[in-house]
Amino acid sequence: MEYEKHKGYTHNGVTLLPAVQLAYNTRKHYTTGKSPSLVEKGWNSLFTEDHLNENLLTIHLTAKILHEMWKRESDTASKCIAEYKEYNKQRTTEEFSRKHPVFPVSLVKPYFQTGKDKLPCRNKTYTLLDIVEVEYYPGPVKRIIKARKIRLNGKDKIQYLVRFKNQTADKDKWLAEDSIPDGNLHVKILRSYRRAEYSLQ
Repeated sequence: MEYEKHKGYTHNGVTLLPAVQLAYNTRKHYTTGKSPSLVEKGWNSLFTEDHLNENLLTIHLTAKILHEMWKRESDTASKCIAEYKEYNKQRTTEEFSRKHPVFPVSLVKPYFQTGKDKLPCRNKTYTLLDIVEVEYYPGPVKRIIKARKIRLNGKDKIQYLVRFKNQTADKDKWLAEDSIPDGNLHVKILRSYRRAEYSLQ
């Protein structure tokens, strides 16, 4: 902890890290019933890792390796904090404000539209073709079973129930005459069947 005028006691991650490590290593863990320091070294340290004597004979090898690892992490964290502070100082400079971290604003140029006479291809207009829905038929038409009259868009229309070859009745479809392959021929056959039925009655 450091005391600064008008701010009181202050701290940062770098100064608190050793104390946090000491508190974690000397506290009993619920899985082992012992502290990590007691498991690794055989005794609980009274000092933080940066105050341990590297030449201490009683120190466990694992604890020494852990101490070196923590030291490297502390050095890396200190370096990152120093780089961040330096970067934060540069953000207030005029040179930094003229540059965008993703795209440099200096590369942006005003756009002037080129004359149409220089680029004649731009004068061409392209129209999209109308999408035509293709009717799916499960097979060739076998025969027309019956007809019905419906009202569509305010007009009377005739639809025919079409049965396809090698298909069951659940595949039958109601179609207009112009939507049936060879529809004119099949409609004539249907009418001839109807005339034959009426003549037999």
